[in-house]
Amino acid sequence: MPDFTLHKGTAPLLVSLPHDGTALPEAIAARATPAGKRVPDTDWHVARLYAFARELGASVIVPRWSRYVADLNRDPEGHALYPGRSETALVPVTTFAGETIYPAGDEPGAQEIALRREMYWQPYHDALAGELARMRSRYPRVVLWDGHSIKSRVPMFFDGKLPDFNLGTASGASCSQALQDALAHVLRERAGGASGGFGHVVNGRFKGGYITRHYGRPGSGVEAVQLELAQYTYMDEDTFEYRPGRAAPVQDVIRALLRTCIDYAAG
Repeated sequence: MPDFTLHKGTAPLLVSLPHDGTALPEAIAARATPAGKRVPDTDWHVARLYAFARELGASVIVPRWSRYVADLNRDPEGHALYPGRSETALVPVTTFAGETIYPAGDEPGAQEIALRREMYWQPYHDALAGELARMRSRYPRVVLWDGHSIKSRVPMFFDGKLPDFNLGTASGASCSQALQDALAHVLRERAGGASGGFGHVVNGRFKGGYITRHYGRPGSGVEAVQLELAQYTYMDEDTFEYRPGRAAPVQDVIRALLRTCIDYAAG
């Protein structure tokens, strides 16, 4: 099986879902702890949540491997995304709950981390960059949408409960003010209105990871946005079960956000 799937669309929008993967290579699974084998920190079901994106003409890239193999949304050189705050590494050794992923003394060393970067991290980014280049050859402006989800309560990263929709633009550096304003308007009207009832924030705790910050270059025709969803909005956070009834209104909001991106890029 391939390390990732890439659907090449026709619209000026690429949806990246870097933490959707759940698989562990056999050699890694064999040494992982029970907590590691459960891969609890997966962005569960986001590929299913975003399945409609192909109907909009978007390109979509989805990995096979878990973030425990190599985190595709981390700086390969190890630079911090949020200096002074807790965050996970390119190759994590603990879960968000602080459980060990490997037995003591069997954590990946520098040589293994470098190999995983080459084998698992780099091919995804080569494909992502290649697809953006292909799209830019057709359109003067394209949008990269990085889709994520996380438990609504993760003390390692934030206090209390996370807002439902967390839009990140690297504090405005990864996309134009016009696109950020248009997306914020959708969240106010579609997520925060009576029909939605979801909470939202722009550039709150999650401002965008490596993918958003690295590829978002508005002056070069590539604008990048990250959406971090609180998982309870569309699934059961304890059993990891997808809940279609919960997910439907979330998908309606995401659909409106993605259409806004397409209209902005095409316009």
